[in-house]
Amino acid sequence: MALMTWNSKYSVGVEALDNQHKALMNALNELHAASIRGKAQEIAGPLICQLVSLAREHFSAEERLMESIRFSGLAAHRAKHQELTGKLAEFVARHEKRDTTVYTQLLYFIRDWLTKHMQTEDQEYANRLSAHGVH
Repeated sequence: MALMTWNSKYSVGVEALDNQHKALMNALNELHAASIRGKAQEIAGPLICQLVSLAREHFSAEERLMESIRFSGLAAHRAKHQELTGKLAEFVARHEKRDTTVYTQLLYFIRDWLTKHMQTEDQEYANRLSAHGVH
């Protein structure tokens, strides 16, 4: 059972960004499936690294697009990205210290953040990107 499933309500109308959101969801669902099977500790390292890498790649792409249209909310959005990157670093550090409670907390943190970020924060720039012909 997936922890998170793609839905059009998450779409920002930019295929590349939507695909990145989907990739983040897929990595999250892989970690969730491993956790259910009791294998989280065995495969979490690469999956957590993948989540961090995907998030950084996504943030960079998103910020470049916002810069290209001179989006007025870029600084605030970038600050939210930096906050999340910091939280992810905390989860990575806990994993490296063999903290087995990190997996469940990470799963729900990422799910809640992705949901809020895609449905609220990303929607703030979606219409501006569309108005500038970015799809």
